Amino acid sequence: MNEEQRWIRRIQRRSDRAAAGELIAAYYNEMYGFIYKQTLSAELAKDLTQDTFGSMLQTIASYDAGKASFRTWLYRIATNRLVDYYRSRYYRAQKLHEPIDELELPAEEDFTISLAYRDEVERVLEVVNRRAARSQQIFRLRLFADYPFQEIAALLDMPLSTVKTDYYATLRAVRRHFEEEEEENQHGT
Repeated sequence: MNEEQRWIRRIQRRSDRAAAGELIAAYYNEMYGFIYKQTLSAELAKDLTQDTFGSMLQTIASYDAGKASFRTWLYRIATNRLVDYYRSRYYRAQKLHEPIDELELPAEEDFTISLAYRDEVERVLEVVNRRAARSQQIFRLRLFADYPFQEIAALLDMPLSTVKTDYYATLRAVRRHFEEEEEENQHGT
């Protein structure tokens, strides 16, 4: 039994705070990075990462190592938190009222690249966030966590062909959206 498994058992059996702290510390940066890539906001990423670990601790009693690795299970929780956030009324209202002075500005040399990246991610997520929760999960795990299709299929208990079909359908929807925007810009100018 490895150290991670010992921490999980200690949490499941005795609600061991020290083990919970070790487990969270082991995955915090990875989960934060996964969430940050999709939110592009340090504060929001911290909040959603905290929510992810809160959910993990609340449901760890039902975690089954035979079904998926702990890391995979944790990514699923994080993905669900992201899907919930982007479907929330708060997100829709916040998007309409975000003042420019609240944007996080990177170092000057990275500024142009960061703005371009932020714009591209927001455009992609605009399309992805309108899709079904399962489609969002598949796309986020593949694109932002670089999970192989086989692992996504196992995690979501879906046939591999369905996962691939759904991923590529979402990708086509994003591409179509970009093409439509480009056409509008060409005809509008």
